[in-house]
Amino acid sequence: MTIMSSFEGTPTTGYVGRVIPDKTSKKAALSPALETALDYYLRVLALAISYAGPVLLNYREELKHIITSSFQAPSWKVNGAGDHLLRSLLGNLVSYYPIDQYKPFACQPIAKIIEPWGCSKAHQDREVEMLNFPPKWHDPSQDELSFANELLQFHFQSALEELLTICQTEVHSETGNEKEHLKVTLLRIHSALHGVMSCLPEMRPTYKDGGSKEVESTFFIAGSAGSTVGSSEMREKAAEFVHTACRYLLKERTDDSILLALVVRVIDALVNYGSLEYGEWSSHVQAWKLESAAIIEPPCNFIVPFHTQGKKRPRWALVDKSHLHSTWRCSQSSYHRYRTNVDVSPSGLMINLMNDLLDLSLHNYETVRSYAGRSLTKLLKRWPSLISNCVLTLTENLRDPKAPEHVVLGSCSILASQTVLRHLTTDSVSLSSFIMGILESSHHESLKCQKAITELFVKYNIRFSGISRSFFKNSETQADKPGFHSLVSQINALGFETKSLHWRYNLIANRVLLLLILASRSESGIHSQILAETTGHFLRNLKSQLPHSRMLAISALNTLLQGSPHKASSQDSEQSLDHPEEYNISSTVDILNEIIREEGFMNETLNSLSNVHIISDSDGSSKVSYGASSFQSGSDKAITYFYFDFSASWPRTPSWISLVRGDTFYSSFARIFKRLIQQCGMPVISSLQTALEEFLSSKERSRQCVAAEAMAGMLHSDITGNLESGSNWLMVQLQKIMLAPSVESNPDWAACIRYAVTGKERSGSRAPVLRQNVLECLCSPVPQSVATSVLAKRYSFLSVALVEISPTRMSPAEKQYHVKILDELLDNMGHPSAQVREAIGVAMCVACSNMRLSGSFGAGCSPEEVSGDVSMIEQTGNDYWSKRLTDGANELSLSIQNSIQSKQLESTSDSATENGVHYRDEADAKRMETIFHFMIASLKSGRSSVLLDVIIGLVYPVLSLQETSNKDLSLLAKSAFELLKWRILRRPLLETAIAAILSSVNDPNWRTRSALLSYLRTFTYRHTFIFSVSEKLQIWQTIEKLLVDNQVEVREHAAGVLANLMKGIDKDLSKDFRDRSYAQAQRIIDARRRNSKSGHSVATIHGAVLALTASVLSVPYDMPSWLPAHVTLLARFIREPPPIRSTVTKAVAEFKRTHADTWSIQNDAFTEDQLEVLRDTSSSSSYFA
Repeated sequence: MTIMSSFEGTPTTGYVGRVIPDKTSKKAALSPALETALDYYLRVLALAISYAGPVLLNYREELKHIITSSFQAPSWKVNGAGDHLLRSLLGNLVSYYPIDQYKPFACQPIAKIIEPWGCSKAHQDREVEMLNFPPKWHDPSQDELSFANELLQFHFQSALEELLTICQTEVHSETGNEKEHLKVTLLRIHSALHGVMSCLPEMRPTYKDGGSKEVESTFFIAGSAGSTVGSSEMREKAAEFVHTACRYLLKERTDDSILLALVVRVIDALVNYGSLEYGEWSSHVQAWKLESAAIIEPPCNFIVPFHTQGKKRPRWALVDKSHLHSTWRCSQSSYHRYRTNVDVSPSGLMINLMNDLLDLSLHNYETVRSYAGRSLTKLLKRWPSLISNCVLTLTENLRDPKAPEHVVLGSCSILASQTVLRHLTTDSVSLSSFIMGILESSHHESLKCQKAITELFVKYNIRFSGISRSFFKNSETQADKPGFHSLVSQINALGFETKSLHWRYNLIANRVLLLLILASRSESGIHSQILAETTGHFLRNLKSQLPHSRMLAISALNTLLQGSPHKASSQDSEQSLDHPEEYNISSTVDILNEIIREEGFMNETLNSLSNVHIISDSDGSSKVSYGASSFQSGSDKAITYFYFDFSASWPRTPSWISLVRGDTFYSSFARIFKRLIQQCGMPVISSLQTALEEFLSSKERSRQCVAAEAMAGMLHSDITGNLESGSNWLMVQLQKIMLAPSVESNPDWAACIRYAVTGKERSGSRAPVLRQNVLECLCSPVPQSVATSVLAKRYSFLSVALVEISPTRMSPAEKQYHVKILDELLDNMGHPSAQVREAIGVAMCVACSNMRLSGSFGAGCSPEEVSGDVSMIEQTGNDYWSKRLTDGANELSLSIQNSIQSKQLESTSDSATENGVHYRDEADAKRMETIFHFMIASLKSGRSSVLLDVIIGLVYPVLSLQETSNKDLSLLAKSAFELLKWRILRRPLLETAIAAILSSVNDPNWRTRSALLSYLRTFTYRHTFIFSVSEKLQIWQTIEKLLVDNQVEVREHAAGVLANLMKGIDKDLSKDFRDRSYAQAQRIIDARRRNSKSGHSVATIHGAVLALTASVLSVPYDMPSWLPAHVTLLARFIREPPPIRSTVTKAVAEFKRTHADTWSIQNDAFTEDQLEVLRDTSSSSSYFA
C-alpha cells in the first residue's frame, strides 16, 4: 500500500501500453527524495516476495499495478527497481524452489531459537529425524502459470510489438523521447526473459532433413528450472523483432551505448538458453564461498558431546545446497542439449542474432564490445557449427588494411576465446584462415592493434594442442579445403626469410612453422622433406641478425634435431638401413651438410651465438636465461621459449661448488652442437675445429662462452668417425684451456667439462665415450711453474667432472682415476695458496664420497636399498684416505694452539731452529684449513651422510680453533661449526659423537669449553627424541660441571645453555636439577649466616647462583609454584662480591622485565617477606646510616 500510495499523483511517461504521450508535452521528473524512496521500496518488495509461491496470487492486481507504474515512472532508477520486481515475481511464479527451508521441523520446538546443525553422513536418531524431514518444493499451480502468462503477454509480447512499432515508424518527434521509450521497452523485455529463464521454451533448431521439430520437454525436478510458460513461437517471434530492432539501432543509434548494451542482454537471454541459470548458480556459488566458514562447523567442536562423521550445517543450508545443485543441472542439461548432435543446426533466426552479436562485438565502444563478445562466445560454445563462419569473418578483418582499430580489437578478443582456439584443432579451414590472418595483419599501424594481435598469437601459442589429422589429408582428397602443404607454402611465400617482413611477424611466422612441423611428426608421408627444409631454415637462423629469431632457432633446433645416424657404430648404421625413416633422416643430413659447408657459416653462427651471451659488467654473469632480458618483452619470450626451457635434464646433480658457479653456460646451445655432430658427422666437426681456433684464443668472455658450449657438444656427442684424431685435437685444446692463465671464463669451461662427462640416457647410466679421455687429461700432472690460479682451476675442473660420475656405476678405470686423484690431493693439502687449498678440499669431498659410495654399493647393496646415512665400513685397501685425514687431527689442532700461544709469549724469534719451527707451524695451519674446506664442502653438498665417521673425528679441531690469532683458520672453523651443529647423527655414530664431543670438557683452553657449550645447545635439541636417558644425563652432567668452571665466561655460558635445555629436554632432569640447585644454594646461605668466611670458593658460590639463575630464566612469563622461592633465594645473594652480585642483579632484572605485564596478578604468589627481598635488590645503596 505504501508503494501504491507513493505512485499516486506522480507524472507518467505513457511508455507502457498503447498510450502514446503528448508530443508537445514537457518531460516530467520525480523528485530525488521520492525517486530514492520508490527505488528502496521496490527492491525490498522484490526480495520480500522470494519463495512466496501461491501467496502471490492474493496480491495479483496490486503487483501488476505496481510493476506497470514503476515502468511508467519518468526515472531510470525506478524503472530498474521495477525490473528487479518483475524478474522476482515471474521467477517465484513459475520456478521450482523449496518453500519451507527456513521453517522449524517436527522435533524442534517453536520456542527454540537456535536451530540444531546436522550432517548428511550422520546415523544418530536425532540427525536422522532432522534429515528425514525433506523440504517442500514449490510446484506452480495452474493459477500461478496463468498469472505468469498474463504478465508475459503484457510485458513481453506487447513490449515486442511496441519495439517493432518504434523502429519502423516515427512515433516520437524528439530523439530523447524515443531513446527513453526504447530503454523502457527493452528493459521490460529483458526483465520478462530473465524472470522465466528456461521456462520459456527455446527456439526450434533445424534438422538435416530440412524441417524443424518441436523441442521435446524434459521434466526432471532436479534438472528443470520450473513449469513451462509460453511457447517456442513466442521466443522465435521475439528473436525476429529484436533482430529488426538491432539493425535499426546499429544504423540510427550506433553511438548510444546504453541501448546497445540492453539489446545485447536481450539477445543473450534469447539465444543462450540455460545461461541465465548458470549465471544464477555461479553468483550463488561465490556467495557460498564467502559465507561457508560461518555456516559450516567441524565434526567435533569440543563444546558439546555431539560429534558427527562429517561437517555439520543447519538444515536450511543443506536444502539450499540441493536447490543450488538443481539449478546447475538445469543449466547444463538445457545448455548442452544440441551441442554434440551433428544432425541439428541452429535456425535462421538464431543465425541472424549471431550476426547481430558479431557486429556488436566489433563496435567502437569497448563496453558494447565486451558485453557482445561474452554473449557471442557462449553462443559459439553451444553451437560449434557457427564458429567457422565467425573465424573467417574475423580473420578477414585482420587482413583488411582499411579495418578500423575497434574492429581489429573486437576480432582479436573473439578469436582469443578458448572456444575458438579449441575449434582450430578440428577445422582446417579455420586454422589456415586464423594463421594467415595473423601473419598478414602487419599493415595495422595502431599500437593497440599490434598489441592485441601479438597477445592473440601468444595465447594461441600457449594453448596450442595439435592439429586435426584430417588437415594432413586435405591436400590429397579435398581440393577445396586447404591442406598442410598449402599452408606451409603460404607461410614460406610471405618472405620471412628476407627482411621484407616485420621482425615480430617474422618471429610469429617462424613459430607457426615450428608448431606445424611438430604437429606433423606422426605423418611420415608428408613430414620428411618439410622437416628437412625447416630444420635447415632454423639452422640458417642461428646466424640471423634478429635476436628474437636466433632465440627461436635455438628452441627449434633443440626440438627438431634427432642426433641419431652418426651416434652409433658402423654396425648399428648398417642395421638402421632396415628402418623406413632412415631416408627421412638422410635427406635432413644432406640439407644440413650443404648449409654447414657454406663458407664462413660456422664462424658467423658462433659470432651470432656469442651475441646472445650478455655479460654484466658488475658480476660477469647473465642475469636471465639466454641473456635475453635486455631485448625481449614478455610476449616475445612467450613466443620464443619452448618446453625444453622448463625441463631440468642438465645438470643431473646439484650445483653447489661456488668456485665455478655461473649461469653463462647454456646447455641448450651445447645440445645443438652435439646433435648436429651426431646427425651430420665429420663435416660439422671439421667446420667447428676451424672456427674454434679463433674463438679459443679470444679474450672476450662471450666468445669463450660459446666456444665452451661448442666444445661440450663435441665431447658429449660420442662421435664414431675419426675418433683418435678428433679426440686428440679435443684433448690438446682442453689441456691448453686448463693451462691458460685467464680466470674469467673458468665457470664456463667448468660447465663444459661437467656437460662432457654427464651420463647419457634418461637416468644418466651410460658413460660418454670420451669421459675416460677427459679424466685422463685432467689427471695428467701440470708443470711445477704454473700459477696458483691455474692449479686451482685444474682442481675445480676435477671436482665438477667427478660430481657427474655415478658412484654406483663406476668402472674399474674410473676408480683408479679416483685413487690417483686422492693421492695427489692428500699430498698437496698444505699448499701455500688459499685458493688452491679450497679447491683441494672440495675435490677431496667429491672424490672421497664417490669412493665411499662405490664401496658401499659394490658390497652387494642396490641403490634402492640404501637410505639415510650409508654404512661407514670401507672395503679393504680403500681406507687409507680417511686415516690420513683423521689420524693426528686432534694433535695437529693442539700443536696449532700451542704454537699460537708461544708466539704470543715470545717477543723475538731469530734462530734457524725457530724459523724451522715457524715453517712447520704454518704448514700445520694450512693443512688444517684444507681439512676445514673438506668438512664445509661435505656438509654443504649433502655428501656428509657417507663421510660422517670422518667428520666426527674432526669435531675437536672445529671446537678448539674458533678463536685464534690466525683469522683465516678461525673463520673456516666457525663456518664448519655452523654447518656441523645442525647435522643429525644416527646410531651407531651417535655414541661415538657424544664421546668425542664431551671429551672437550677438560680442555685447558676455556674458549674450547665455551665452544663445546654452544655446540651442545643445538646438538641436544636436534637429538632429543633419539637420546637415551643415560645419554641425556651424561650431557646434563657435563654442562652442570661447567657451572663451576674456573673461567667466568664459561660458567655464565653454561647457565644460559641449561636455562634453554630446561624448557623442554626432560622434565625429570629439570626438576631434579632445580631441587638440587635450590638445596645447594640454601646450604651456602645457611653456612654464610653462621660464618661469613665459610670455606666455599667464589666459583662454587657463583656456580650455585648460576644454577638458580638457570632455573628462574627457564620459565619466562610464567609463574609456577616453585618460582617465588627460587627467585627470592637468588635475590639473597645480592650482597656477594662480583661477579656474583652482577649475575644476581641481571637475573632479577630479567625476571622483573618478563613478568612486568602480568605482575599485578602474579605478585599474589609471593609473600610479603619475599616481595621485600625482591625490592631490596632494586634499591640503591646509601652513604648514610
